[in-house]
Amino acid sequence: KSANPQWREQFDFHYFSDRKDMLDIEVWRKDNKKHEELLGTCQVDITALPMKQTNRLELPLEKHPGSLLMLIAVAPCTGVSISDLCVCPLGDPSERQQISQRYCIKNSFRNIKDIGFLQVKVLKAVDLLAADFSGKSDPFCVLELGNDMLQTHTVYKNLNPEWNKVFTFPIKDIHDVLEVTVFDEDGDKPPDFLGKVAIPLLSV
Repeated sequence: KSANPQWREQFDFHYFSDRKDMLDIEVWRKDNKKHEELLGTCQVDITALPMKQTNRLELPLEKHPGSLLMLIAVAPCTGVSISDLCVCPLGDPSERQQISQRYCIKNSFRNIKDIGFLQVKVLKAVDLLAADFSGKSDPFCVLELGNDMLQTHTVYKNLNPEWNKVFTFPIKDIHDVLEVTVFDEDGDKPPDFLGKVAIPLLSV
């Protein structure tokens, strides 16, 4: 019931500099569980923003009245990576030893916020649901931990895709849950849901 809402929410997105992505923002109005209405959209060109500072942006909504006030900071991210199996970040024994030393009991209180990190190898999926009329799917996999999100590439026309990717996340809360969701890419339309699994970190 507000024309001037304040959300005060913070989200982290991993932006890799070799990509020229736009940040797409949509504002929706919800009357009840069934009725939603798009109130406007806007875009932010990430490459045009200065690095290592907080940018205060007032963004007018396209083709609709109103504007969004946002604070966007572009900063180098640490502890987050996507790699192939052959260059797995923990594959080197000497690196594993350094990590073990970093997180040993005597070093626990040097940096309270540095809890640790999670490395996930996404190998393949088997017998996925066919989402296309051709009897195939175009699956990709999304990994979410807290408010961190990374995803694989899409394997087209395949119900048994192999991704063979290694994802590394910094852990901010030991009570977080790793959520792994498989979607079917559907062109310009929203992707179709193919399945999901949730893994509490404390169960690992």
